[in-house]
This record gives sequence, C-alpha cells and structure tokens, in this order.
Amino acid sequence: MRVLVGAIALLLLAGCVTTNETVFTNKEVPDLALKRRVELARAYIGQGNWENAKRNLKLAAEIDPNNAEVYEAFALVYQSTGEFDSAEQNFRKALLLDKTLSRARNNYAAFLFAQQRFAEAEVELEIVIRDTLYSGRPQAFTNLGLCRARLGKTESAIEALERALTMEARNPLALLTLAQLLLEQRDYLTAQSYYSAYRNLVKNQPAAGLWAGVQLARALQLQDEQASLELALQNLYPNSPEARAMQEQRRIQGINGIEGN
Repeated sequence: MRVLVGAIALLLLAGCVTTNETVFTNKEVPDLALKRRVELARAYIGQGNWENAKRNLKLAAEIDPNNAEVYEAFALVYQSTGEFDSAEQNFRKALLLDKTLSRARNNYAAFLFAQQRFAEAEVELEIVIRDTLYSGRPQAFTNLGLCRARLGKTESAIEALERALTMEARNPLALLTLAQLLLEQRDYLTAQSYYSAYRNLVKNQPAAGLWAGVQLARALQLQDEQASLELALQNLYPNSPEARAMQEQRRIQGINGIEGN
C-alpha cells in the first residue's frame, strides 16, 4: 500500500500586510524603508501579484543588497512563477547571508520537496528543527516527517510527526500522515485514533483523507462508515487517483468474490 502523504507545507509569507504604498511619501531612515518594502512585497506575494512584489523587492535590495529576507522573498516569487533556477539561487543567497534564518531554510526545504529532492530537503529540515526559538518549528517537524516518509524511513517519519503533535496537537497534516503510515504498518487501531482526531479538525476532507478513512473502515469492519466515506470520495473526487484506487480495489474484490476467495 502506498502512503499518500500530503504536500510539504510552504510557509508563505503572510498576506495580511496592507498594500497601501503611500507610506513611502515621507523620507525614511533606510532600515525602516527596507522593512516596509519587504512587508509590502510579502503582501503582494500573498495576493499573487508577482510584478509588484518584485518591484518592491528590487527597491529593498537597492537599500540593502545583503539582506537575507529580501532574497528569500525573491525566491518565493520565482518559485511561484515556475522560475526554479532563479528560486534556488535566491534561496541559497538568503541562507549564505544569514544561516540562522530558519524560515528561509524551511521554505527552501519546501522548494526541494516540491522538486522531489527529498534527501536534500531532509538535511535542511534537520537544521531547522534544531532552532528551538523558531516559531515554525512544529511545521518543520511535520515537513521532516513528510520527507522521511517519501524516503521510506517510516519509523523516523513517525517520530518526527509525533514530535510535531506534541508542539501543535491540532495539526491536520501530521495527524493524517500518521494515520496513513500506521495504516501501512497495519496498526489499525492507532491509525484510527489519529484519523478520528484529523476528521474532527477537517470537515471537508481532501481525497487522500477520505481514502485513508475508507481503508481504515474496511480494515476495522466498520461497514456503515466505509460506505459513507466511499460515497463521499466517489461524489466529491470522481477523477482523483484515490477514487481510481478505490474502484480498482472493488474490481479485485469482485473477481475474488467470483472465485470464492
């Protein structure tokens, strides 16, 4: 059974900052001007307004060409626009300028994960989780668990995900991935406990969540729950890989039933 782990979480820069550029009408000290330009660029990133984001980042780089946060933001823009070589160059430049910028390193790991460079992402995340003051540490542990799961390191993946939950109990991605990994190990009762907690948090489950629930319900012979989840998966995500896997499993069971197995 293949574990359908979710995509690693990219800690996109917050989009709650105002995009009102009139704050620059007065002459400001360089540090404050730099800070405001970067904040404004982050707001544009959150809106998907890449050109305005880049324009403000270029102005920020003119103020301080050695500011790591500027290059991290540039990297996020280029990643979002599919310019992956430029994204990587800017991630690397940000970390060269400030090796302690854990948010940039976590985002770089997310970039590497998206490129299916899981071993490289794992190395970066192992550095991130050692930063005990980093506010995104629970997410970094989750990301590390996802990397290790993709690398087939099931036990250490479970360990990382459990660490994430000790820091942030209401972490749906960690809960679902643990349920998937334990399902693969046939530890159905423990998997079900994680899945139940996940289900309580996520009312509109993605296809991966519904499919994990279907498999657990089947394993635990919860027929009503299985039927309900199968119906939801078929109706909500009829063209998903999970729905196709469910149909294939039904087909195989039908053949086996005819043969009397």
